[in-house]
Amino acid sequence: MKVLVIGGGGREHALAWKLAQSAKVQTVFVAPGNGGTATDRRLQNLPITDISELCAWALREKIGLTVVGPEVPLAAGVVDVFRAAGLRIFGPTQAAAQLESSKAFSKAFMQRHAIPTAAFATFEDAAAAHAYVDAQGAPIVVKADGLAAGKGVVVAETLAQAHAAIDFMLGDSSPAASGGEGRARVVIEEFLQGEEASFIVICDGKHVLPLATSQDHKRLRDGDQGPNTGGMGAYSPAPVVTPAVHARAMREVVLPTVRGMEQDGIPFSGFLYAGLMVDAQGGVKTLEFNCRMGDPETQPIMMRLKSDLLDVLYAASEVGGLDPELALQWDRRAALGVVMAAHGYPDKVRSGDAIHGIPAEAEGAVVFHAGTTLQDGVLRSSGGRVLCVTVLADSVKAAQQRAYRVASAIAFDGAQMRHDIGHRAIKA
Repeated sequence: MKVLVIGGGGREHALAWKLAQSAKVQTVFVAPGNGGTATDRRLQNLPITDISELCAWALREKIGLTVVGPEVPLAAGVVDVFRAAGLRIFGPTQAAAQLESSKAFSKAFMQRHAIPTAAFATFEDAAAAHAYVDAQGAPIVVKADGLAAGKGVVVAETLAQAHAAIDFMLGDSSPAASGGEGRARVVIEEFLQGEEASFIVICDGKHVLPLATSQDHKRLRDGDQGPNTGGMGAYSPAPVVTPAVHARAMREVVLPTVRGMEQDGIPFSGFLYAGLMVDAQGGVKTLEFNCRMGDPETQPIMMRLKSDLLDVLYAASEVGGLDPELALQWDRRAALGVVMAAHGYPDKVRSGDAIHGIPAEAEGAVVFHAGTTLQDGVLRSSGGRVLCVTVLADSVKAAQQRAYRVASAIAFDGAQMRHDIGHRAIKA
Protein backbone atom coordinates (compact mmCIF):
# COMPACT_ATOMS: atom_id res chain seq x y z
CA MET A 1 0.00 0.00 0.00
CA LYS A 2 1.09 3.57 -0.66
CA VAL A 3 0.65 5.86 2.36
CA LEU A 4 0.64 9.66 2.53
CA VAL A 5 1.56 11.62 5.67
CA ILE A 6 0.57 15.29 5.54
CA GLY A 7 2.93 17.69 7.33
CA GLY A 8 6.57 18.59 7.61
CA GLY A 9 7.50 18.58 11.30
CA GLY A 10 9.01 16.21 13.83
CA ARG A 11 5.66 14.58 14.54
CA GLU A 12 5.22 13.75 10.84
CA HIS A 13 8.78 12.39 10.53
CA ALA A 14 8.10 10.06 13.49
CA LEU A 15 4.72 8.91 12.12
CA ALA A 16 6.18 8.29 8.65
CA TRP A 17 9.19 6.47 10.18
CA LYS A 18 6.86 4.14 12.09
CA LEU A 19 4.43 3.58 9.19
CA ALA A 20 7.35 2.66 6.91
CA GLN A 21 8.16 -0.27 9.23
CA SER A 22 4.93 -2.06 8.25
CA ALA A 23 5.39 -5.01 5.89
CA LYS A 24 2.20 -3.86 4.13
CA VAL A 25 3.63 -0.48 3.12
CA GLN A 26 5.22 0.03 -0.29
CA THR A 27 6.07 3.74 0.01
CA VAL A 28 5.41 6.49 2.55
CA PHE A 29 5.11 9.94 0.98
CA VAL A 30 5.46 12.99 3.23
CA ALA A 31 3.93 16.27 2.08
CA PRO A 32 5.86 18.51 2.19
CA GLY A 33 8.31 16.71 4.51
CA ASN A 34 11.64 18.09 5.71
CA GLY A 35 15.38 17.50 5.46
CA GLY A 36 15.16 14.34 7.55
CA THR A 37 12.40 12.72 5.51
CA ALA A 38 14.32 13.75 2.36
CA THR A 39 17.38 11.75 3.45
CA ASP A 40 15.49 8.66 4.70
CA ARG A 41 15.46 6.10 1.87
CA ARG A 42 12.19 4.60 3.21
CA LEU A 43 10.37 7.91 2.75
CA GLN A 44 9.69 10.21 -0.19
CA ASN A 45 9.00 13.93 0.08
CA LEU A 46 6.14 15.43 -1.89
CA PRO A 47 6.35 19.22 -2.35
CA ILE A 48 2.59 19.87 -2.28
CA THR A 49 0.69 21.73 0.45
CA ASP A 50 -2.51 22.79 -1.34
CA ILE A 51 -5.36 20.52 -0.19
CA SER A 52 -7.16 20.15 -3.52
CA GLU A 53 -3.85 19.51 -5.30
CA LEU A 54 -2.92 16.88 -2.70
CA CYS A 55 -6.30 15.21 -3.10
CA ALA A 56 -5.95 15.03 -6.89
CA TRP A 57 -2.43 13.60 -6.52
CA ALA A 58 -3.62 10.98 -3.97
CA LEU A 59 -6.36 9.86 -6.38
CA ARG A 60 -3.89 9.55 -9.27
CA GLU A 61 -1.38 7.62 -7.15
CA LYS A 62 -4.05 5.37 -5.58
CA ILE A 63 -2.97 6.23 -2.05
CA GLY A 64 -4.38 3.60 0.32
CA LEU A 65 -4.29 5.69 3.50
CA THR A 66 -3.59 9.32 4.32
CA VAL A 67 -2.58 10.34 7.85
CA VAL A 68 -2.78 14.02 8.80
CA GLY A 69 -0.13 15.27 11.21
CA PRO A 70 -0.68 18.99 11.96
CA GLU A 71 -3.74 20.93 13.04
CA VAL A 72 -3.82 23.56 10.28
CA PRO A 73 -4.91 21.27 7.39
CA LEU A 74 -7.40 19.57 9.73
CA ALA A 75 -8.95 22.92 10.63
CA ALA A 76 -9.01 23.75 6.91
CA GLY A 77 -11.09 20.64 6.15
CA VAL A 78 -8.59 18.30 4.48
CA VAL A 79 -10.44 15.23 5.83
CA ASP A 80 -13.75 16.43 4.35
CA VAL A 81 -12.14 16.99 0.93
CA PHE A 82 -10.41 13.59 0.84
CA ARG A 83 -13.50 11.70 2.04
CA ALA A 84 -15.69 13.44 -0.55
CA ALA A 85 -13.29 12.12 -3.19
CA GLY A 86 -13.59 8.57 -1.82
CA LEU A 87 -10.11 8.52 -0.27
CA ARG A 88 -9.36 6.83 3.06
CA ILE A 89 -7.94 9.38 5.52
CA PHE A 90 -7.29 9.31 9.26
CA GLY A 91 -8.16 12.50 11.13
CA PRO A 92 -11.14 14.56 12.31
CA THR A 93 -13.43 16.52 10.03
CA GLN A 94 -13.29 20.31 10.00
CA ALA A 95 -16.28 20.45 12.36
CA ALA A 96 -14.76 17.95 14.80
CA ALA A 97 -11.36 19.71 14.66
CA GLN A 98 -13.00 22.69 16.37
CA LEU A 99 -12.11 20.92 19.61
CA GLU A 100 -8.66 22.37 18.95
CA SER A 101 -9.21 25.17 16.45
CA SER A 102 -11.54 27.07 18.78
CA LYS A 103 -10.88 27.23 22.53
CA ALA A 104 -14.34 28.78 22.97
CA PHE A 105 -15.99 25.82 21.19
CA SER A 106 -13.95 23.36 23.24
CA LYS A 107 -14.74 24.95 26.61
CA ALA A 108 -18.46 25.24 25.81
CA PHE A 109 -18.43 21.57 24.73
CA MET A 110 -16.80 20.50 27.99
CA GLN A 111 -19.28 22.53 30.00
CA ARG A 112 -22.22 21.04 28.07
CA HIS A 113 -21.04 17.45 28.56
CA ALA A 114 -19.82 17.80 32.18
CA ILE A 115 -16.18 17.12 31.34
CA PRO A 116 -13.95 18.40 34.17
CA THR A 117 -12.06 21.57 33.22
CA ALA A 118 -11.03 24.90 34.69
CA ALA A 119 -13.67 27.58 35.33
CA PHE A 120 -13.62 30.03 32.41
CA ALA A 121 -15.18 32.94 30.58
CA THR A 122 -14.93 33.91 26.89
CA PHE A 123 -14.51 37.50 25.66
CA GLU A 124 -14.37 39.48 22.45
CA ASP A 125 -14.50 42.82 24.25
CA ALA A 126 -11.18 43.84 25.80
CA ALA A 127 -12.73 46.06 28.48
CA ALA A 128 -14.90 43.20 29.71
CA ALA A 129 -11.92 40.84 29.71
CA HIS A 130 -9.82 43.32 31.73
CA ALA A 131 -12.64 43.75 34.24
CA TYR A 132 -12.98 39.97 34.61
CA VAL A 133 -9.26 39.55 35.28
CA ASP A 134 -9.34 42.32 37.89
CA ALA A 135 -12.24 40.59 39.62
CA GLN A 136 -10.61 37.13 39.54
CA GLY A 137 -7.02 38.08 40.42
CA ALA A 138 -3.79 36.32 39.52
CA PRO A 139 -2.41 33.81 38.73
CA ILE A 140 -4.79 33.34 35.82
CA VAL A 141 -4.58 31.84 32.31
CA VAL A 142 -5.28 33.76 29.08
CA LYS A 143 -5.74 31.78 25.86
CA ALA A 144 -6.13 32.88 22.26
CA ASP A 145 -9.28 31.29 20.83
CA GLY A 146 -7.78 30.13 17.54
CA LEU A 147 -4.80 28.03 16.48
CA ALA A 148 -1.53 29.47 17.74
CA ALA A 149 0.94 26.60 17.21
CA GLY A 150 0.96 25.69 20.88
CA LYS A 151 2.01 29.18 21.94
CA GLY A 152 -1.32 31.01 22.31
CA VAL A 153 -1.42 30.51 26.08
CA VAL A 154 -0.16 32.90 28.73
CA VAL A 155 -0.01 31.70 32.32
CA ALA A 156 -0.11 35.15 33.93
CA GLU A 157 1.47 35.25 37.37
CA THR A 158 0.53 38.91 37.81
CA LEU A 159 -2.42 41.08 36.80
CA ALA A 160 -0.07 43.16 34.63
CA GLN A 161 0.90 40.05 32.62
CA ALA A 162 -2.77 39.11 32.22
CA HIS A 163 -3.73 42.59 30.99
CA ALA A 164 -0.81 42.62 28.54
CA ALA A 165 -1.89 39.22 27.17
CA ILE A 166 -5.46 40.46 26.64
CA ASP A 167 -4.23 43.56 24.82
CA PHE A 168 -2.01 41.44 22.58
CA MET A 169 -4.57 38.71 21.84
CA LEU A 170 -7.41 41.11 21.13
CA GLY A 171 -5.23 43.46 19.11
CA ASP A 172 -5.18 43.81 15.32
CA SER A 173 -2.43 41.23 14.73
CA SER A 174 -3.93 38.85 17.25
CA PRO A 175 -3.49 35.07 17.03
CA ALA A 176 -7.01 34.91 18.49
CA ALA A 177 -8.40 36.37 15.26
CA SER A 178 -8.10 32.91 13.69
CA GLY A 179 -10.81 31.61 16.03
CA GLY A 180 -14.19 30.13 15.19
CA GLU A 181 -15.87 32.95 13.25
CA GLY A 182 -12.72 34.91 12.40
CA ARG A 183 -13.19 37.34 15.30
CA ALA A 184 -10.52 37.90 17.91
CA ARG A 185 -11.57 36.10 21.05
CA VAL A 186 -9.92 35.06 24.30
CA VAL A 187 -10.75 32.43 26.86
CA ILE A 188 -9.74 33.31 30.41
CA GLU A 189 -9.41 30.41 32.83
CA GLU A 190 -8.70 29.76 36.46
CA PHE A 191 -5.13 28.69 37.21
CA LEU A 192 -4.95 24.99 38.10
CA GLN A 193 -2.39 23.48 40.45
CA GLY A 194 -0.85 20.09 39.72
CA GLU A 195 1.26 18.26 37.17
CA GLU A 196 0.49 18.21 33.46
CA ALA A 197 0.31 15.06 31.36
CA SER A 198 -0.43 14.33 27.71
CA PHE A 199 -3.15 11.71 27.27
CA ILE A 200 -3.47 10.71 23.61
CA VAL A 201 -5.90 8.20 22.15
CA ILE A 202 -6.88 6.87 18.72
CA CYS A 203 -10.60 7.28 17.93
CA ASP A 204 -12.77 5.85 15.17
CA GLY A 205 -15.85 7.93 16.05
CA LYS A 206 -17.14 5.30 18.49
CA HIS A 207 -14.26 3.33 20.00
CA VAL A 208 -11.10 4.54 21.72
CA LEU A 209 -7.61 3.04 21.87
CA PRO A 210 -5.24 4.76 24.34
CA LEU A 211 -1.60 5.33 23.43
CA ALA A 212 1.28 5.21 25.90
CA THR A 213 1.28 8.06 28.40
CA SER A 214 3.70 10.92 27.98
CA GLN A 215 4.69 14.29 29.37
CA ASP A 216 6.23 17.24 27.57
CA HIS A 217 8.13 20.32 28.69
CA LYS A 218 6.63 23.56 27.40
CA ARG A 219 8.98 26.14 28.87
CA LEU A 220 12.12 27.14 26.98
CA ARG A 221 14.64 26.84 29.79
CA ASP A 222 15.71 24.39 32.47
CA GLY A 223 13.59 24.22 35.60
CA ASP A 224 10.46 25.08 33.59
CA GLN A 225 11.53 28.69 33.27
CA GLY A 226 11.20 31.11 30.36
CA PRO A 227 8.48 31.55 27.74
CA ASN A 228 6.05 28.86 26.59
CA THR A 229 7.06 27.01 23.44
CA GLY A 230 5.55 24.31 21.26
CA GLY A 231 7.52 21.84 23.42
CA MET A 232 11.21 21.40 24.24
CA GLY A 233 11.19 17.67 24.92
CA ALA A 234 9.06 14.78 26.11
CA TYR A 235 9.24 11.32 27.57
CA SER A 236 7.09 8.20 27.87
CA PRO A 237 5.74 6.70 30.07
CA ALA A 238 4.70 9.49 32.46
CA PRO A 239 4.76 8.30 36.11
CA VAL A 240 2.13 10.92 37.05
CA VAL A 241 -0.42 8.90 35.06
CA THR A 242 -0.85 6.03 37.50
CA PRO A 243 -3.29 3.22 36.66
CA ALA A 244 -5.90 5.03 38.79
CA VAL A 245 -5.32 8.36 36.98
CA HIS A 246 -5.43 6.52 33.62
CA ALA A 247 -8.79 4.95 34.47
CA ARG A 248 -10.12 8.30 35.67
CA ALA A 249 -8.97 10.12 32.53
CA MET A 250 -10.71 7.55 30.34
CA ARG A 251 -13.90 7.55 32.42
CA GLU A 252 -14.23 11.29 33.07
CA VAL A 253 -12.59 12.91 30.02
CA VAL A 254 -11.96 10.73 26.98
CA LEU A 255 -15.06 8.55 26.77
CA PRO A 256 -17.50 11.42 27.56
CA THR A 257 -15.76 13.48 24.85
CA VAL A 258 -16.14 10.80 22.18
CA ARG A 259 -19.78 10.15 23.20
CA GLY A 260 -20.49 13.89 23.39
CA MET A 261 -19.12 14.57 19.91
CA GLU A 262 -21.23 11.72 18.54
CA GLN A 263 -24.33 13.07 20.34
CA ASP A 264 -23.66 16.54 18.90
CA GLY A 265 -23.64 15.07 15.39
CA ILE A 266 -19.91 15.59 14.81
CA PRO A 267 -18.28 12.22 15.56
CA PHE A 268 -14.56 12.45 16.27
CA SER A 269 -12.15 10.16 14.46
CA GLY A 270 -8.41 10.69 14.56
CA PHE A 271 -5.86 11.29 17.28
CA LEU A 272 -7.46 12.97 20.29
CA TYR A 273 -5.02 14.64 22.66
CA ALA A 274 -6.25 15.66 26.09
CA GLY A 275 -3.88 17.90 27.99
CA LEU A 276 -4.58 17.00 31.61
CA MET A 277 -3.79 18.62 34.93
CA VAL A 278 -3.40 15.95 37.60
CA ASP A 279 -3.77 17.22 41.15
CA ALA A 280 -2.16 15.84 44.31
CA GLN A 281 -5.20 13.65 45.01
CA GLY A 282 -5.16 12.10 41.51
CA GLY A 283 -8.07 14.17 40.23
CA VAL A 284 -7.95 15.26 36.58
CA LYS A 285 -9.09 18.37 34.75
CA THR A 286 -8.84 19.03 31.03
CA LEU A 287 -6.54 21.91 30.09
CA GLU A 288 -7.10 21.61 26.35
CA PHE A 289 -7.89 19.27 23.49
CA ASN A 290 -5.77 18.83 20.41
CA CYS A 291 -7.09 17.04 17.36
CA ARG A 292 -3.74 15.48 16.47
CA MET A 293 -0.72 13.88 18.11
CA GLY A 294 1.41 16.13 20.28
CA ASP A 295 4.83 17.27 19.18
CA PRO A 296 7.31 16.31 20.67
CA GLU A 297 5.31 13.56 22.44
CA THR A 298 4.86 11.65 19.16
CA GLN A 299 8.57 10.95 18.86
CA PRO A 300 9.03 8.99 22.13
CA ILE A 301 5.60 7.34 21.76
CA MET A 302 6.45 6.05 18.26
CA MET A 303 9.82 4.80 19.54
CA ARG A 304 8.01 2.65 22.14
CA LEU A 305 5.21 1.36 19.89
CA LYS A 306 5.76 -2.26 18.84
CA SER A 307 2.39 -2.83 17.11
CA ASP A 308 1.91 -2.15 13.39
CA LEU A 309 0.72 1.48 13.23
CA LEU A 310 -0.67 1.03 9.71
CA ASP A 311 -3.10 -1.69 10.80
CA VAL A 312 -4.46 0.44 13.64
CA LEU A 313 -4.86 3.69 11.69
CA TYR A 314 -6.34 1.90 8.66
CA ALA A 315 -9.01 0.33 10.90
CA ALA A 316 -9.65 3.60 12.75
CA SER A 317 -10.19 5.51 9.49
CA GLU A 318 -13.57 3.75 9.24
CA VAL A 319 -16.37 4.57 11.72
CA GLY A 320 -16.49 1.75 14.26
CA GLY A 321 -13.53 0.06 12.60
CA LEU A 322 -11.33 -0.32 15.69
CA ASP A 323 -11.50 -3.57 17.58
CA PRO A 324 -12.55 -2.44 21.09
CA GLU A 325 -10.66 -5.42 22.56
CA LEU A 326 -7.39 -4.48 20.84
CA ALA A 327 -4.45 -3.57 23.06
CA LEU A 328 -1.33 -2.04 21.57
CA GLN A 329 2.07 -3.58 22.32
CA TRP A 330 4.71 -1.32 23.88
CA ASP A 331 8.43 -1.53 24.47
CA ARG A 332 8.93 -1.78 28.23
CA ARG A 333 11.80 0.68 28.05
CA ALA A 334 11.38 4.42 28.56
CA ALA A 335 11.72 6.78 25.61
CA LEU A 336 12.89 10.38 25.86
CA GLY A 337 13.23 13.10 23.24
CA VAL A 338 15.27 16.30 23.52
CA VAL A 339 14.39 19.16 21.18
CA MET A 340 17.21 21.20 19.66
CA ALA A 341 15.76 24.59 18.73
CA ALA A 342 16.98 27.41 16.51
CA HIS A 343 18.56 30.69 17.52
CA GLY A 344 15.87 33.12 18.70
CA TYR A 345 13.16 30.49 19.27
CA PRO A 346 10.29 30.95 20.21
CA ASP A 347 10.34 34.61 19.08
CA LYS A 348 12.40 35.74 16.08
CA VAL A 349 13.68 32.48 14.69
CA ARG A 350 16.82 32.41 12.54
CA SER A 351 16.92 29.95 9.63
CA GLY A 352 19.69 28.75 7.35
CA ASP A 353 22.25 27.53 9.88
CA ALA A 354 24.19 24.47 8.68
CA ILE A 355 23.69 21.37 10.85
CA HIS A 356 26.58 18.98 11.50
CA GLY A 357 27.16 15.74 13.38
CA ILE A 358 23.78 14.01 13.16
CA PRO A 359 24.56 10.33 13.77
CA ALA A 360 23.10 7.52 11.69
CA GLU A 361 20.01 5.85 13.09
CA ALA A 362 20.93 3.20 15.65
CA GLU A 363 18.94 0.69 17.69
CA GLY A 364 16.87 2.75 20.08
CA ALA A 365 18.30 6.11 18.95
CA VAL A 366 16.76 8.23 16.19
CA VAL A 367 17.17 11.93 15.44
CA PHE A 368 13.80 13.10 14.11
CA HIS A 369 13.82 16.25 12.01
CA ALA A 370 11.36 19.13 12.36
CA GLY A 371 12.64 22.48 11.07
CA THR A 372 15.25 21.28 8.57
CA THR A 373 15.72 21.49 4.84
CA LEU A 374 18.25 20.00 2.44
CA GLN A 375 19.92 22.67 0.28
CA ASP A 376 22.54 21.57 -2.26
CA GLY A 377 23.36 18.56 -0.12
CA VAL A 378 23.72 20.61 3.07
CA LEU A 379 21.25 20.17 5.91
CA ARG A 380 20.12 23.57 7.26
CA SER A 381 17.74 24.83 9.93
CA SER A 382 14.40 26.09 8.59
CA GLY A 383 12.14 26.43 11.64
CA GLY A 384 11.91 27.03 15.36
CA ARG A 385 12.28 23.49 16.60
CA VAL A 386 14.96 21.90 14.44
CA LEU A 387 15.55 18.35 15.71
CA CYS A 388 14.30 15.94 18.35
CA VAL A 389 16.97 13.53 19.60
CA THR A 390 14.93 10.50 20.72
CA VAL A 391 16.21 7.38 22.48
CA LEU A 392 15.12 4.25 24.35
CA ALA A 393 16.72 3.07 27.60
CA ASP A 394 15.84 1.01 30.67
CA SER A 395 14.76 4.04 32.73
CA VAL A 396 13.94 7.69 32.18
CA LYS A 397 17.26 8.61 33.82
CA ALA A 398 19.21 6.30 31.52
CA ALA A 399 17.27 7.62 28.51
CA GLN A 400 18.03 11.19 29.57
CA GLN A 401 21.76 10.42 29.77
CA ARG A 402 21.76 8.65 26.41
CA ALA A 403 19.80 11.41 24.65
CA TYR A 404 22.19 14.10 25.81
CA ARG A 405 25.20 12.03 24.73
CA VAL A 406 23.73 11.82 21.22
CA ALA A 407 22.75 15.50 21.19
CA SER A 408 26.24 16.59 22.27
CA ALA A 409 27.63 15.45 18.91
CA ILE A 410 25.19 17.61 16.91
CA ALA A 411 26.04 21.24 16.21
CA PHE A 412 24.53 24.27 14.52
CA ASP A 413 24.98 27.96 15.29
CA GLY A 414 22.65 29.30 17.96
CA ALA A 415 21.29 25.87 18.96
CA GLN A 416 19.17 25.88 22.13
CA MET A 417 18.11 22.95 24.24
CA ARG A 418 17.07 22.19 27.77
CA HIS A 419 19.32 19.96 29.86
CA ASP A 420 16.69 18.59 32.24
CA ILE A 421 14.11 16.83 30.05
CA GLY A 422 12.48 14.11 32.16
CA HIS A 423 13.33 15.72 35.50
CA ARG A 424 9.89 15.16 36.98
CA ALA A 425 9.98 11.43 36.27
CA ILE A 426 13.51 11.13 37.67
CA LYS A 427 12.46 12.83 40.93
CA ALA A 428 9.26 10.76 41.13
